[in-house]
Amino acid sequence: MGNTFLENTFAQDILKGLSSYPKYLPSKYFYDAKGDALFQKIMQLPEYYLTKAEFEIFERQKENIVNAFSSRTGKFHLIELGAGDGYKTKVLLEHLLGKQSNFEYVPVDISGNVLNLLQNDLKTSMPNLEVSPIVGDYFYALEKISEQDHDRKVVLFLGSNIGNFNQKNANGFIKHLSQELNEGDLLLTGVDLKKNPKVILSAYNDASGVTKAFNFNLLDRINKELGANFILDNYMHHPTYDPQSGECRSYLLSLKKQEVHFADLETTIEFEAYESIHTEISKKYALRELQDMAKGAGFTVIENFIDSKGYFVDTLWEKL
Repeated sequence: MGNTFLENTFAQDILKGLSSYPKYLPSKYFYDAKGDALFQKIMQLPEYYLTKAEFEIFERQKENIVNAFSSRTGKFHLIELGAGDGYKTKVLLEHLLGKQSNFEYVPVDISGNVLNLLQNDLKTSMPNLEVSPIVGDYFYALEKISEQDHDRKVVLFLGSNIGNFNQKNANGFIKHLSQELNEGDLLLTGVDLKKNPKVILSAYNDASGVTKAFNFNLLDRINKELGANFILDNYMHHPTYDPQSGECRSYLLSLKKQEVHFADLETTIEFEAYESIHTEISKKYALRELQDMAKGAGFTVIENFIDSKGYFVDTLWEKL
């Protein structure tokens, strides 16, 4: 095993999760090169409604969204947390440019490679757009911007990324975010809404098995990078949904009592028959829950932009 900090962190996190009871694996490690490609496939699946629903909101309601961003005079920073490829955001960027809004786009991501690709793409497609990418975590980026000037901030946190936290951690994240904003700053958060459980479960257990492959790829990655000997046929992918908590959870279940050896780490992990590994959470919300979250963190809800099926909301909040 290499000795770089990242590899050591990966090894430590994986061993910590698999040595815990119940077992878990951090979902951030889904995203190696193969995992990225699989997730792109997931977003195109007929069952995976989330990306399509949010894109529809931006396409159909961009005028109202952009007007809310530009309702006050002066320049503002449009800060996107976890920008990725900017697929949906480009709809808003084009509309803001068309209205000659006075703003700077600040995509934030932990991946410098992703930001370079996005910046190069925007230079070609929107040469007049002012782009200032920041590589790093969300709060580092917000602190850096605050130190530079006091222009108004409009923060985007899209794609139901808030659903990757449980309720306690989501509240903590939003409160921390609120502390980094000034009175009058805006936050637009994309959130998956509670709906028919069959629709939700299908999105995380598609008929073609891409989501299953996405989960199993994490075991593949552990095999390759840590010298483990997971046998994928000895596990099954098992998603669940609790309509009361709104939590959709993904698990990998050991189909029998077995041991997994980590040659590079000189470690063995034991599994009982049908012991679970928790891999992912995707929490769904009711509008009432979002209202309470906003109020508890010092925001007021300005408007809820909802898709035509009522599946998804981009909720706009103002810092009080």
